[in-house]
Amino acid sequence: MSAADLLGFDPFDPEFLREPYARYRELRACGAIFRTRAGLLVATTYELCAAMLRDPRFGHATGSQDDRTPDRPVESFLRMDPPDHTRLRALVSRAFTPRMLERLRPRVEAITAELIAGLPEEADLVSGFAHPLPVRVISEMLGVPPEDDERFRGWSEVLARGLDPMLTDDLMSDTERARSEFRDYFRGLVAIRRERPGDDLLSALAQVEELTEPELLATCVLLLVAGHETTVNLIANGVLNLTRHGLLAYAAERPRQVVEEVLRYDPPVQLTSRVALADLTLGGVPVQKGQAVLGLIGAANRDPAVFPEPDRFDVTREPGRHLAFGLGIHFCLGATLARMEGEIALSALAAAAPKLELPDAAPPYKENLVLRGLAALPVRLKSR
Repeated sequence: MSAADLLGFDPFDPEFLREPYARYRELRACGAIFRTRAGLLVATTYELCAAMLRDPRFGHATGSQDDRTPDRPVESFLRMDPPDHTRLRALVSRAFTPRMLERLRPRVEAITAELIAGLPEEADLVSGFAHPLPVRVISEMLGVPPEDDERFRGWSEVLARGLDPMLTDDLMSDTERARSEFRDYFRGLVAIRRERPGDDLLSALAQVEELTEPELLATCVLLLVAGHETTVNLIANGVLNLTRHGLLAYAAERPRQVVEEVLRYDPPVQLTSRVALADLTLGGVPVQKGQAVLGLIGAANRDPAVFPEPDRFDVTREPGRHLAFGLGIHFCLGATLARMEGEIALSALAAAAPKLELPDAAPPYKENLVLRGLAALPVRLKSR
Protein backbone atom coordinates (compact mmCIF):
# COMPACT_ATOMS: atom_id res chain seq x y z
CA MET A 1 0.00 0.00 0.00
CA SER A 2 1.40 3.40 -0.96
CA ALA A 3 1.33 6.50 1.22
CA ALA A 4 -0.96 8.18 -1.33
CA ASP A 5 -3.42 5.26 -1.12
CA LEU A 6 -3.52 5.49 2.67
CA LEU A 7 -3.51 9.25 3.18
CA GLY A 8 -4.86 10.70 -0.03
CA PHE A 9 -1.55 12.45 -0.73
CA ASP A 10 2.12 11.55 -0.98
CA PRO A 11 3.87 13.15 2.01
CA PHE A 12 7.32 12.52 0.54
CA ASP A 13 6.71 14.17 -2.82
CA PRO A 14 9.28 17.02 -2.95
CA GLU A 15 6.59 19.42 -4.16
CA PHE A 16 4.33 18.48 -1.26
CA LEU A 17 7.17 18.90 1.25
CA ARG A 18 7.87 22.34 -0.15
CA GLU A 19 4.26 23.51 -0.15
CA PRO A 20 1.53 21.12 1.04
CA TYR A 21 -1.30 23.64 1.16
CA ALA A 22 -2.26 23.47 -2.50
CA ARG A 23 -2.85 19.74 -2.08
CA TYR A 24 -4.86 20.40 1.07
CA ARG A 25 -7.16 22.71 -0.93
CA GLU A 26 -7.71 19.92 -3.44
CA LEU A 27 -8.51 17.47 -0.66
CA ARG A 28 -10.95 19.88 0.97
CA ALA A 29 -12.71 20.11 -2.39
CA CYS A 30 -13.28 16.34 -2.11
CA GLY A 31 -15.40 16.99 0.96
CA ALA A 32 -15.22 18.01 4.60
CA ILE A 33 -14.50 14.34 5.35
CA PHE A 34 -13.62 11.69 2.79
CA ARG A 35 -12.38 8.13 2.65
CA THR A 36 -9.05 7.36 1.01
CA ARG A 37 -8.49 4.41 -1.32
CA ALA A 38 -7.19 2.45 1.68
CA GLY A 39 -10.30 3.26 3.72
CA LEU A 40 -8.88 5.89 6.09
CA LEU A 41 -11.23 8.73 6.98
CA VAL A 42 -9.67 12.18 6.57
CA ALA A 43 -11.18 15.40 7.97
CA THR A 44 -10.17 18.52 6.06
CA THR A 45 -12.20 21.40 7.55
CA TYR A 46 -11.81 23.41 10.71
CA GLU A 47 -15.27 22.43 11.93
CA LEU A 48 -14.70 18.68 11.72
CA CYS A 49 -11.10 18.71 12.97
CA ALA A 50 -12.18 20.78 15.97
CA ALA A 51 -15.16 18.51 16.59
CA MET A 52 -12.93 15.43 16.54
CA LEU A 53 -10.44 16.99 18.97
CA ARG A 54 -13.15 18.08 21.40
CA ASP A 55 -15.31 14.94 21.32
CA PRO A 56 -14.51 12.55 24.24
CA ARG A 57 -15.73 9.69 22.06
CA PHE A 58 -12.47 10.04 20.12
CA GLY A 59 -9.25 9.00 21.80
CA HIS A 60 -6.08 7.00 21.38
CA ALA A 61 -7.29 3.62 22.65
CA THR A 62 -3.91 2.74 24.14
CA GLY A 63 -5.51 0.80 26.94
CA SER A 64 -5.44 1.36 30.68
CA GLN A 65 -2.38 1.08 32.88
CA ASP A 66 -3.55 -2.35 34.02
CA ASP A 67 -3.68 -3.57 30.42
CA ARG A 68 0.01 -2.91 29.74
CA THR A 69 2.65 -5.60 29.83
CA PRO A 70 6.43 -5.57 29.41
CA ASP A 71 5.79 -6.06 25.69
CA ARG A 72 3.54 -2.97 25.65
CA PRO A 73 5.53 -0.27 27.44
CA VAL A 74 3.86 2.70 29.10
CA GLU A 75 3.16 5.47 26.63
CA SER A 76 3.48 9.14 27.44
CA PHE A 77 0.21 10.83 28.32
CA LEU A 78 0.26 12.31 24.81
CA ARG A 79 -1.22 9.02 23.59
CA MET A 80 -3.30 8.13 26.64
CA ASP A 81 -7.03 8.34 27.25
CA PRO A 82 -8.70 9.19 30.57
CA PRO A 83 -8.35 8.33 33.39
CA ASP A 84 -4.59 7.73 32.99
CA HIS A 85 -4.21 10.82 30.82
CA THR A 86 -6.09 13.00 33.32
CA ARG A 87 -3.95 11.83 36.25
CA LEU A 88 -0.57 12.20 34.55
CA ARG A 89 -1.32 15.50 32.85
CA ALA A 90 -2.50 17.01 36.14
CA LEU A 91 0.80 16.05 37.80
CA VAL A 92 2.94 17.60 35.07
CA SER A 93 0.82 20.68 34.34
CA ARG A 94 1.84 22.29 37.65
CA ALA A 95 5.15 23.25 36.05
CA PHE A 96 3.50 24.84 33.00
CA THR A 97 1.20 27.45 34.50
CA PRO A 98 1.44 30.93 32.94
CA ARG A 99 2.87 32.30 36.19
CA MET A 100 5.59 29.66 36.38
CA LEU A 101 6.50 30.12 32.74
CA GLU A 102 6.59 33.90 32.97
CA ARG A 103 9.37 33.51 35.52
CA LEU A 104 11.39 31.91 32.70
CA ARG A 105 11.12 34.95 30.44
CA PRO A 106 14.38 36.65 31.51
CA ARG A 107 16.28 33.41 30.98
CA VAL A 108 14.74 32.86 27.53
CA GLU A 109 15.65 36.43 26.60
CA ALA A 110 19.23 35.94 27.82
CA ILE A 111 19.71 32.70 25.85
CA THR A 112 18.20 34.33 22.77
CA ALA A 113 20.55 37.30 22.97
CA GLU A 114 23.56 35.03 23.49
CA LEU A 115 22.72 32.87 20.48
CA ILE A 116 22.09 35.84 18.18
CA ALA A 117 25.35 37.47 19.23
CA GLY A 118 27.19 34.27 18.37
CA LEU A 119 25.79 33.92 14.85
CA PRO A 120 28.21 34.57 11.99
CA GLU A 121 27.13 36.81 9.12
CA GLU A 122 26.23 33.72 7.09
CA ALA A 123 24.61 31.03 9.19
CA ASP A 124 22.20 28.12 9.27
CA LEU A 125 19.45 29.52 11.43
CA VAL A 126 18.11 26.07 12.32
CA SER A 127 21.30 24.63 13.82
CA GLY A 128 22.59 27.98 15.08
CA PHE A 129 19.45 29.47 16.60
CA ALA A 130 16.04 27.84 16.14
CA HIS A 131 17.18 24.49 17.53
CA PRO A 132 19.49 25.39 20.43
CA LEU A 133 17.13 27.99 21.94
CA PRO A 134 14.21 25.72 22.91
CA VAL A 135 16.58 22.83 23.63
CA ARG A 136 18.47 24.88 26.20
CA VAL A 137 15.25 26.19 27.75
CA ILE A 138 13.60 22.79 28.23
CA SER A 139 16.91 21.22 29.29
CA GLU A 140 17.34 23.82 32.02
CA MET A 141 13.72 23.35 33.11
CA LEU A 142 14.26 19.61 33.43
CA GLY A 143 17.76 19.83 34.85
CA VAL A 144 19.47 18.06 31.95
CA PRO A 145 23.22 18.80 31.86
CA PRO A 146 24.00 21.14 28.92
CA GLU A 147 26.86 18.94 27.78
CA ASP A 148 24.31 16.22 26.96
CA ASP A 149 22.35 18.33 24.46
CA GLU A 150 23.94 16.71 21.43
CA ARG A 151 23.47 13.21 22.86
CA PHE A 152 19.71 13.48 22.86
CA ARG A 153 19.39 15.51 19.68
CA GLY A 154 19.65 12.35 17.58
CA TRP A 155 17.19 10.49 19.80
CA SER A 156 14.75 13.37 19.60
CA GLU A 157 14.86 13.55 15.80
CA VAL A 158 14.18 9.81 15.53
CA LEU A 159 11.27 9.97 17.99
CA ALA A 160 9.77 12.98 16.17
CA ARG A 161 9.86 10.98 12.95
CA GLY A 162 8.27 8.11 14.85
CA LEU A 163 5.09 10.17 15.24
CA ASP A 164 4.31 9.60 11.57
CA PRO A 165 1.48 7.14 10.81
CA MET A 166 3.49 5.25 8.18
CA LEU A 167 6.85 3.84 9.28
CA THR A 168 9.13 1.34 7.63
CA ASP A 169 10.40 -1.58 9.68
CA ASP A 170 13.78 0.14 9.92
CA LEU A 171 12.24 3.35 11.23
CA MET A 172 10.13 1.43 13.74
CA SER A 173 13.26 -0.32 14.96
CA ASP A 174 15.15 2.98 15.17
CA THR A 175 12.28 4.53 17.11
CA GLU A 176 12.17 1.73 19.66
CA ARG A 177 15.95 1.85 20.08
CA ALA A 178 15.94 5.64 20.55
CA ARG A 179 13.09 5.44 23.06
CA SER A 180 14.90 2.73 25.03
CA GLU A 181 18.20 4.62 25.07
CA PHE A 182 16.45 7.86 26.03
CA ARG A 183 14.69 6.14 28.94
CA ASP A 184 17.93 4.56 30.12
CA TYR A 185 19.51 8.01 30.08
CA PHE A 186 16.71 9.50 32.17
CA ARG A 187 16.74 6.50 34.52
CA GLY A 188 20.29 7.44 35.46
CA LEU A 189 19.42 11.12 35.88
CA VAL A 190 16.37 10.31 38.03
CA ALA A 191 18.50 8.21 40.37
CA ILE A 192 20.90 11.16 40.80
CA ARG A 193 18.06 13.64 41.40
CA ARG A 194 16.45 11.41 44.01
CA GLU A 195 19.69 11.38 45.97
CA ARG A 196 20.58 15.02 45.32
CA PRO A 197 17.42 16.92 44.27
CA GLY A 198 17.81 20.30 42.64
CA ASP A 199 15.55 23.19 41.72
CA ASP A 200 14.36 21.65 38.45
CA LEU A 201 11.35 19.85 37.03
CA LEU A 202 13.04 16.44 36.93
CA SER A 203 13.79 16.62 40.67
CA ALA A 204 10.18 17.59 41.35
CA LEU A 205 8.80 14.76 39.22
CA ALA A 206 11.16 12.25 40.82
CA GLN A 207 9.60 13.01 44.21
CA VAL A 208 6.01 12.40 43.05
CA GLU A 209 5.01 9.08 44.58
CA GLU A 210 1.98 8.68 42.33
CA LEU A 211 4.23 8.33 39.29
CA THR A 212 5.53 4.85 38.56
CA GLU A 213 9.04 4.67 37.15
CA PRO A 214 7.85 3.75 33.62
CA GLU A 215 5.40 6.68 33.70
CA LEU A 216 8.10 9.03 34.96
CA LEU A 217 10.57 8.02 32.25
CA ALA A 218 7.99 8.24 29.46
CA THR A 219 6.94 11.69 30.71
CA CYS A 220 10.55 12.93 30.78
CA VAL A 221 11.12 11.79 27.21
CA LEU A 222 7.88 13.46 26.10
CA LEU A 223 8.71 16.76 27.80
CA LEU A 224 12.18 16.94 26.31
CA VAL A 225 11.11 16.00 22.78
CA ALA A 226 7.81 17.90 22.65
CA GLY A 227 9.39 20.75 24.57
CA HIS A 228 11.55 21.76 21.66
CA GLU A 229 10.67 19.99 18.38
CA THR A 230 7.61 22.07 17.55
CA THR A 231 9.23 25.30 18.74
CA VAL A 232 12.23 24.75 16.45
CA ASN A 233 9.80 24.57 13.54
CA LEU A 234 7.77 27.56 14.75
CA ILE A 235 10.88 29.77 14.83
CA ALA A 236 12.34 28.58 11.52
CA ASN A 237 8.99 28.60 9.69
CA GLY A 238 8.40 32.08 11.09
CA VAL A 239 11.70 33.49 9.85
CA LEU A 240 11.20 31.91 6.43
CA ASN A 241 7.69 33.27 5.91
CA LEU A 242 8.38 36.69 7.39
CA THR A 243 11.46 37.16 5.22
CA ARG A 244 9.81 35.86 2.06
CA HIS A 245 6.99 38.37 2.49
CA GLY A 246 9.23 41.26 3.56
CA LEU A 247 7.53 41.42 6.96
CA LEU A 248 10.34 40.59 9.39
CA ALA A 249 10.17 44.07 10.98
CA TYR A 250 6.65 43.30 12.22
CA ALA A 251 8.06 40.62 14.52
CA ALA A 252 9.65 43.35 16.63
CA GLU A 253 6.54 45.55 16.54
CA ARG A 254 3.74 43.02 17.16
CA PRO A 255 5.32 39.69 18.18
CA ARG A 256 2.11 38.13 19.47
CA GLN A 257 0.18 38.63 16.23
CA VAL A 258 3.16 37.46 14.17
CA VAL A 259 3.53 34.22 16.12
CA GLU A 260 -0.20 33.48 15.95
CA GLU A 261 -0.22 34.03 12.18
CA VAL A 262 2.82 31.76 11.70
CA LEU A 263 1.07 29.08 13.75
CA ARG A 264 -2.03 29.40 11.58
CA TYR A 265 -0.39 29.84 8.19
CA ASP A 266 2.42 27.28 8.43
CA PRO A 267 1.84 25.21 11.59
CA PRO A 268 4.63 23.02 13.01
CA VAL A 269 2.10 20.19 13.54
CA GLN A 270 0.36 19.39 10.26
CA LEU A 271 -1.98 16.59 11.26
CA THR A 272 -3.22 14.48 14.11
CA SER A 273 -5.26 11.31 14.43
CA ARG A 274 -7.84 9.87 16.79
CA VAL A 275 -9.57 6.53 17.17
CA ALA A 276 -13.33 6.27 17.64
CA LEU A 277 -14.03 4.83 21.10
CA ALA A 278 -17.67 4.19 20.15
CA ASP A 279 -19.82 4.10 17.04
CA LEU A 280 -20.58 7.70 16.02
CA THR A 281 -20.92 10.05 13.09
CA LEU A 282 -18.60 12.87 12.04
CA GLY A 283 -19.84 15.33 9.45
CA GLY A 284 -22.68 12.96 8.66
CA VAL A 285 -20.28 10.07 7.95
CA PRO A 286 -20.57 6.93 10.11
CA VAL A 287 -17.41 6.10 12.08
CA GLN A 288 -17.23 2.66 13.63
CA LYS A 289 -15.67 1.98 17.02
CA GLY A 290 -11.94 1.37 16.58
CA GLN A 291 -11.73 3.26 13.29
CA ALA A 292 -9.05 5.95 12.94
CA VAL A 293 -9.72 9.45 11.63
CA LEU A 294 -6.96 11.72 10.37
CA GLY A 295 -7.40 15.43 11.02
CA LEU A 296 -5.48 17.72 8.65
CA ILE A 297 -4.53 20.62 10.92
CA GLY A 298 -2.68 22.33 8.08
CA ALA A 299 -5.86 22.28 6.00
CA ALA A 300 -8.14 23.32 8.87
CA ASN A 301 -5.97 26.36 9.59
CA ARG A 302 -6.58 27.56 6.04
CA ASP A 303 -10.31 26.88 5.95
CA PRO A 304 -11.96 29.85 4.19
CA ALA A 305 -15.11 29.29 6.25
CA VAL A 306 -13.17 30.42 9.33
CA PHE A 307 -10.24 32.50 8.08
CA PRO A 308 -10.81 35.22 5.44
CA GLU A 309 -8.25 35.01 2.63
CA PRO A 310 -6.69 31.98 4.32
CA ASP A 311 -3.76 31.66 1.92
CA ARG A 312 -2.59 35.21 2.58
CA PHE A 313 0.16 35.57 5.19
CA ASP A 314 -1.26 38.50 7.12
CA VAL A 315 0.59 39.48 10.30
CA THR A 316 -2.00 42.19 10.99
CA ARG A 317 -4.71 39.53 11.23
CA GLU A 318 -6.36 39.42 14.63
CA PRO A 319 -5.29 36.20 16.38
CA GLY A 320 -7.95 33.63 15.64
CA ARG A 321 -8.91 30.11 16.52
CA HIS A 322 -6.18 28.14 14.79
CA LEU A 323 -5.66 24.49 15.73
CA ALA A 324 -1.85 24.52 15.82
CA PHE A 325 -1.87 23.41 19.47
CA GLY A 326 -4.95 21.22 19.22
CA LEU A 327 -8.12 21.43 21.31
CA GLY A 328 -9.76 19.53 24.10
CA ILE A 329 -8.04 17.43 26.74
CA HIS A 330 -4.93 16.98 24.59
CA PHE A 331 -4.41 20.70 24.00
CA CYS A 332 -0.65 21.23 23.97
CA LEU A 333 0.65 21.52 27.52
CA GLY A 334 3.60 23.61 26.33
CA ALA A 335 1.61 26.06 24.20
CA THR A 336 2.30 29.02 26.47
CA LEU A 337 6.03 28.24 26.56
CA ALA A 338 6.22 27.78 22.78
CA ARG A 339 4.42 31.07 22.19
CA MET A 340 6.74 32.91 24.56
CA GLU A 341 9.86 31.43 22.97
CA GLY A 342 8.57 32.21 19.49
CA GLU A 343 7.73 35.81 20.35
CA ILE A 344 11.08 36.44 22.04
CA ALA A 345 13.10 34.70 19.31
CA LEU A 346 11.45 36.36 16.33
CA SER A 347 11.28 39.84 17.84
CA ALA A 348 14.93 39.74 18.97
CA LEU A 349 16.12 38.49 15.58
CA ALA A 350 14.11 41.15 13.76
CA ALA A 351 15.64 43.84 15.95
CA ALA A 352 19.19 42.53 15.54
CA ALA A 353 19.08 41.73 11.81
CA PRO A 354 16.27 43.73 10.17
CA LYS A 355 17.74 43.17 6.69
CA LEU A 356 18.15 39.42 7.01
CA GLU A 357 18.34 37.72 3.61
CA LEU A 358 17.67 34.19 2.36
CA PRO A 359 20.44 33.03 0.00
CA ASP A 360 18.46 29.85 -0.73
CA ALA A 361 14.97 30.57 -2.03
CA ALA A 362 13.91 26.95 -1.47
CA PRO A 363 15.54 25.63 1.71
CA PRO A 364 15.25 21.88 2.37
CA TYR A 365 12.53 20.38 4.56
CA LYS A 366 12.73 17.35 6.82
CA GLU A 367 10.90 14.29 5.52
CA ASN A 368 8.44 14.29 8.41
CA LEU A 369 4.71 13.96 7.94
CA VAL A 370 3.28 15.07 11.28
CA LEU A 371 5.84 17.81 11.97
CA ARG A 372 6.59 20.37 9.27
CA GLY A 373 10.07 21.79 9.69
CA LEU A 374 13.12 22.91 7.80
CA ALA A 375 16.21 20.74 7.74
CA ALA A 376 18.28 23.92 7.36
CA LEU A 377 17.68 27.62 6.81
CA PRO A 378 20.73 29.43 5.39
CA VAL A 379 20.54 33.16 6.12
CA ARG A 380 22.70 36.23 5.63
CA LEU A 381 22.56 38.60 8.60
CA LYS A 382 22.95 42.22 7.53
CA SER A 383 22.97 45.55 9.38
CA ARG A 384 23.02 43.90 12.73
